[in-house]
Amino acid sequence: MGWDGEKPLLLLVGSSGRRSREFILQTVARRYALWLLQPAEVTWERPYVVGSTIVDNTRPEPLVEAARRVAAEHPVAGMFCYDEGLIAPAAHIVRALGLPGNTPEAVTACRDKLAGRTALERAGVAQPASIGVRSLAEAGAAAEKIGYPVVLKPRGLAGSLGVRKAATAGELADAYAAAAGASYPGVPVFDVSVLVEEFVDGPEISVDSVCFEGECTPLVVAHKEVGMAPYFEEIGHEVDGADPLLSDPVLLDALRRSHAALGLTTGVSHTEFRLTPDGPKLMEVNARLGGDMIPYLGHLATGVDVALAAADTAAGRRPDTTVRHRRAAAVRFLYPEQDVEVEAVTVHEERFTPSIHSAIEMADAGAVLRLPPRGYISRYGRVVALADSVEQARAALADAPRIVELTGRPLEGPAR
Repeated sequence: MGWDGEKPLLLLVGSSGRRSREFILQTVARRYALWLLQPAEVTWERPYVVGSTIVDNTRPEPLVEAARRVAAEHPVAGMFCYDEGLIAPAAHIVRALGLPGNTPEAVTACRDKLAGRTALERAGVAQPASIGVRSLAEAGAAAEKIGYPVVLKPRGLAGSLGVRKAATAGELADAYAAAAGASYPGVPVFDVSVLVEEFVDGPEISVDSVCFEGECTPLVVAHKEVGMAPYFEEIGHEVDGADPLLSDPVLLDALRRSHAALGLTTGVSHTEFRLTPDGPKLMEVNARLGGDMIPYLGHLATGVDVALAAADTAAGRRPDTTVRHRRAAAVRFLYPEQDVEVEAVTVHEERFTPSIHSAIEMADAGAVLRLPPRGYISRYGRVVALADSVEQARAALADAPRIVELTGRPLEGPAR
């Protein structure tokens, strides 16, 4: 590691998993020097960082102290973070060092879904009815008030972790247990820990947008595919570079008003909607890049580098949002049919068709993969397609289980 001072320096708070996030560092490190702040030694990140500090990055105080030490030795252009569990403590660096970015309060309003719902309601943003609860009894009362079916979700998580639908009162206890029991490293546990919400039917989308000088520009619309009902496990996304929703006035207005209500003015956000007959209803806003390779799909589909846009705004630079082409990209995540201990995952590149862009294994030998509610995001493989139309990309991914094959030992428990 070393830094010649030619590139602006960004403090990188956490790096997350290599398989799902390396593409971010690959593109950002070409323009910026990165100094990594995390509790562990540098491993896979080594080619992309110029320095590192071992620090507990889940708490604001030690994180700010570490950032100040780096800033005392080097000029720091900005703070860069894309990890769901770290964005709230990382925002305190922005305030302490006077860097471009959102306030800790704005980020917390996104992390805390109850606070976010309250702010969005005041702004008149269309969203599901939502009640925060602290017990199964309160959840029952809330569900009766809202009316079944309802969806129960953890107050502080994202990525559909612990989210479950309860169609009747008889399903409520299991749904509450799933929502109350879900956790993620670095995410706070609230006293009122579960939200009971109106079930909103319709296709699910997410919008990755970039905010700069108060202007919010949508860059990627991803159409989500979920499975494993009554859970909402995300098993794939489709991105059309020519998606008309990118310029839909109702959606643009919802983005503008929601970001203003939450105080998001700088950086990239990931906003989720349901498309209902009455128009889009906002499900949640996250003050970070989208997960599940969505920014990468957007780059493939339009040529707009969403990860680099996030880094540019972190450094106070206007991002380049110029669309260079319009294609279709999609990803499919592969899950076992039942709980398994992985013996081997094999990628068959000889089975690629022209529309298959890439495929990787996502689980190592010896890993235990458990399906909801015993486990979440238990994926053994990922396949990405790139084509001239969404239909072509979707058709190519129909063969994904043959492209990435799982061999494993079934574990005791119900098969799906």
